[in-house]
Amino acid sequence: MYSNNYYNINLKEFARELRTQTVSKAEKFIWKAVLSRKQIGERFLRQRPIDQFIVDFFAPKLGLIIEIEGSSHKNKADYDFYRQQKLEGLGYVFLRFREGEVIQNIRAVKERIDYAIFCLKEKWPPTLPVDRGGKGK
Repeated sequence: MYSNNYYNINLKEFARELRTQTVSKAEKFIWKAVLSRKQIGERFLRQRPIDQFIVDFFAPKLGLIIEIEGSSHKNKADYDFYRQQKLEGLGYVFLRFREGEVIQNIRAVKERIDYAIFCLKEKWPPTLPVDRGGKGK
């Protein structure tokens, strides 16, 4: 099991509120189509407080974070980059998908997630395509 050292209990209630009240269409879709345990075989948690952040999806055994960029991420590329760097600095692996990508091409999204899980389970250094949330585009 991945270390829980960075779990932030102070954000627990806010994370619960996000899980129940502000879930985007893409988050619902990826949860049902890919991330439920019966679909992918790994346990993912939704809206997990880690350090000073709340991440969309988290696989505790693997230390894998999945973020879905939707309308709430507009004009926040610098903050998203900072946040991702902080979490990667704590040892987490990050995958980021755009909302449209999840809804329009779930097969490709699932393939990237499957590949990341395979690499992490095999203890390979993941060679995932880096997407910095629009930085440098």
